[in-house]
Amino acid sequence: MEVTVYGPLRAATGAKTADVPVDGDTVGAVITAFVDAYPRAESQLVDADGALRPSVRVMVDGASADRDEQVTPGASVELFPAMRGG
Repeated sequence: MEVTVYGPLRAATGAKTADVPVDGDTVGAVITAFVDAYPRAESQLVDADGALRPSVRVMVDGASADRDEQVTPGASVELFPAMRGG
């Protein structure tokens, strides 16, 4: 699945988009596959318990999506990492 990334996630992927093999059809499966493929991105997306950080935004086909929502093959997935600063 092609995933578009923003902010510091680009340092982990080296590009604006990443092709990630996903075993499952939920946002959670996409996040897990992304972290498996790009371990440097883990701290920006999930906490120590594996829960999605509150400030992380996931968009599927242009709409905000939570971890349990389904992702159909060919869907547009975008990851906006937790941002620090004030």
